[in-house]
Amino acid sequence: MTLTPRRLFAVCAAALLALSGAVVAAVPAGAQPGVATMTNIRTGLNTGFDRIVLDMTGPAPQTSYQWVDELIADGSGDIVWLTGEHFVAVTTTPARAHDDNGNRTYPGPDKFRTRNLRNVMAVAVTGDFEGYVSIGLGTRYQSWVRVFTLTAPTRVVIDVGH
Repeated sequence: MTLTPRRLFAVCAAALLALSGAVVAAVPAGAQPGVATMTNIRTGLNTGFDRIVLDMTGPAPQTSYQWVDELIADGSGDIVWLTGEHFVAVTTTPARAHDDNGNRTYPGPDKFRTRNLRNVMAVAVTGDFEGYVSIGLGTRYQSWVRVFTLTAPTRVVIDVGH
């Protein structure tokens, strides 16, 4: 049987569709497309600012921040006690710090001191609830804050001036 150009095109198109279906079926169980998943928190001292980095997998989430009088735990509404004179609440969405089975994807502590930084004294995970991951920072004094995302790999960067 000879294939006409039209039949050859149809065979190639069908093969591509079948192959793309296999790729979609190969997405690992527990993966949720379109949601960033937090895997780590890193800190670093830079000239003029402290940097906190949230390592993520998946697409870059939307971010926002605000200076607050106290940090509040998402879901429960409880006060999160953290070292610092002033507090920054950072929110990312859509994001999570757990997999589809409820297992944590961020292995670190919920709160930790940052003795290597000049202004940021402590960091806390204040929420992993309904598509939002929230982070609280305790600082010595109020300064400028810059929050942005980077890709390849995905991460949320929080800079706080000295």
